[in-house]
Amino acid sequence: MSKDSKSMAFPLGLLAGVVGGIVAGVLFAPKPGKETREELVQAASEFYEKHSPEINNAKKQAMDSVELLKCKLEKQIKTFADTIKSRKMRKAKEKENSEFNQ
Repeated sequence: MSKDSKSMAFPLGLLAGVVGGIVAGVLFAPKPGKETREELVQAASEFYEKHSPEINNAKKQAMDSVELLKCKLEKQIKTFADTIKSRKMRKAKEKENSEFNQ
């Protein structure tokens, strides 16, 4: 696990725990469905307003990590494709040399 993903694990876990606690608390409250939905929307809105900088920062870090992984994966695919191409060229040359020597 990279340093960036380790530093993101706790804040994302905390965020997920808080959101999960809010949702569970509202859903298990003995109230009618309409009231429950309204409270859930209200709680989510308040939470987002209060923690939007942290949420946006976590989102940005997650997108940066995805972009980095995408670049690394593209590099690995290119390396793999180059290796295959190189082996095909070598085999073609070997075949050409063996046919020429006959």
